[in-house]
Amino acid sequence: MPKLPLPGPCWRRRHTLRTERLLLYTPETVLDLAAAAAASDPEAQRWIGWVAGNVVTDRRVREAVLQLHPGDTDSLRSSPVAQRLLAHPFEPRPDQGETLIGVRLDDGRYAGFTELNPETGEIGGHLAPHARGQGLGAELFRAAALLGHAHLGLQIVRAGHETANTASARALASAGFVADDGPPRHTLPNGREIDSRWLRHTAVGPTSRCRGAGPAAPSEPAGRSAAEGQ
Repeated sequence: MPKLPLPGPCWRRRHTLRTERLLLYTPETVLDLAAAAAASDPEAQRWIGWVAGNVVTDRRVREAVLQLHPGDTDSLRSSPVAQRLLAHPFEPRPDQGETLIGVRLDDGRYAGFTELNPETGEIGGHLAPHARGQGLGAELFRAAALLGHAHLGLQIVRAGHETANTASARALASAGFVADDGPPRHTLPNGREIDSRWLRHTAVGPTSRCRGAGPAAPSEPAGRSAAEGQ
């Protein structure tokens, strides 16, 4: 059974970061990836707009996955769901963004998910229901910005949110994002069109690329897509 990765040197598109209350790491098994989908309950889906194939629709399965402690060997061994998903390692696709799974440091449960597109510098993310309303969204987005600046060598990281999504707006502002130019209307993956606002996070000092970073991104963003809601 895998233990949680510790912050340290990156390798082969594998990154690990730590904030005050979260450990964030590149998924190691399909269980980690399933936790990202399980965190996207109907409230999160209202803002994210993922297509059906990326959503865990069964409430009982969602709750079972989000109660798991990925670093606790005993709890994983006792869960048939975890056993099945742990059997399959996660390998990032070449066309896939850099993904981080968030785990709470206080109780070890899956807490959320964030993804960064190296070509556009755009981030998105969401929290599990039990992790909302506690300021963890700001930590999640600060970690995504750090991934861009200190691991992928990006000077600017961008995010977008629906204008009505006040939770995402507060979290991004608390993470140091400031207003940026962007299209006022955006279509989500499920086809819903929204009013959108855009923000950016600029590196304070020099940026760097870690050993886990892939090829360098273009100097100018290739396009924009609204970031997923908190």
